Amino acid sequence: MIPRYSPPDMAALFSDESRMAMWLEVELLAVEGHAATGAVPAADAAALRARAPLVDAAFVADVAERERVTDHDVAAFVDVVQQRIGGPEAGWVHYGLTSSDVVDTAQCATLARAADLLVAASDGLVQALRTRAEELIDTPVAGRTHGMQAEPTTFGAKFALWALQADRDRERLRRARRAVAVGKLSGAVGTYSNVEPAVEAFVCRSLGLEPVPATQVIARDRHAEYLYACASAGATVELIATEVRHLARSEVGEAEEPFGTGQKGSSAMPHKRNPILSERLVGLARLLRGYAVAGLEDVALWHERDISHSSVERVALPDASMLACYVLRRATGLVSGMVVHPERARANLSDLVFSQSVLLALVDAGHTRDGAYRVVQRSARRAWEERSTLRAVLESDPEVTLDAARLDEVFDLERVLRHRRRFLDALAPLDAATPTAASPAATTTATHTPEPAEGGGAP
Repeated sequence: MIPRYSPPDMAALFSDESRMAMWLEVELLAVEGHAATGAVPAADAAALRARAPLVDAAFVADVAERERVTDHDVAAFVDVVQQRIGGPEAGWVHYGLTSSDVVDTAQCATLARAADLLVAASDGLVQALRTRAEELIDTPVAGRTHGMQAEPTTFGAKFALWALQADRDRERLRRARRAVAVGKLSGAVGTYSNVEPAVEAFVCRSLGLEPVPATQVIARDRHAEYLYACASAGATVELIATEVRHLARSEVGEAEEPFGTGQKGSSAMPHKRNPILSERLVGLARLLRGYAVAGLEDVALWHERDISHSSVERVALPDASMLACYVLRRATGLVSGMVVHPERARANLSDLVFSQSVLLALVDAGHTRDGAYRVVQRSARRAWEERSTLRAVLESDPEVTLDAARLDEVFDLERVLRHRRRFLDALAPLDAATPTAASPAATTTATHTPEPAEGGGAP
């Protein structure tokens, strides 16, 4: 992944140094597991641990150089480790193992740590959404279906529904962590032909993993589940970002992204405040979906193993982890700093959105449903064309027998939104998350320092 979208703590998990350091740890633990069974002298296992090489840039470079000869990265790694350790004890490195014993177990240990970062990032997003839901539950806005104004809702209801969806993503990430927090050291086809199950159990226990039955490789539906959880989190962020983009349009103006001091929305037009962060998040969600598809296509391998999944996972698993982490954290900032304009939202709220209430009131007054529908439909169209209000048109229509008191009730915004706090009730069972800084006032522009953007406000 390019540095622009690589959170440093997540990226560090997938560096060459971290990858090979995890391989080395699996190798050393395996020897210690053999020692525990009596297959390897305990003194030799202790010597290997004491003389284990430092996995740094020079070590990685040596492995790369050796791989030019072996054309096999794990074989090259083992050669370099044995050369660095030296002595007869080095012969125990990789004893009884196949490459996937090391690579798969190490990779799953890394994915479990990556999932921890993703769950923590989800905690932040859920909490930010919950905070804004509570803040804005009484702030009305036009609900929209098919892009057209429908009945009124509130900004708080929007945020509450997003919080519930983000919480489901968080649970999917937790389940994905459980799915990938596994290991295997059971040999070339998973039959423990040259390694005892006790060794596998020892290594997995030491790494916080669960030993599982396998072929030469751990079943890839686990990795596909992880990639889907990342993609699902991205899809939720895309949902939020798409709404921000719509509400930020000049003709709507009901909400906008935070805009920092010194930020420029356009290199040519100084008036613009383009929703570049939201657009960026939408684009990155597309990449995450692509990685989920690649993960599903990795599930079907030939017989007990081929390596068609390997090249995919070298790209997809690190990139998806970094992108999902980036997207979740940036979405949290977007939500916390989002600027809402209640006055503009109220001004945009046409009384046409009470059409169903009028329809039902006419039915209550004795009209047939179809007859009432035609009256309201005709009146709504006239109000739209004449730039009038639905109530004014209805009051002038002799077919409408509703008195002023009944019309007051029909067009009462508070009546329509009287159950809005049920959205907050739905949030009550959610797990407590790490508190975040208080969000800015709804009608003020938040101070925000965005990441640098390329020319043209590019993401």
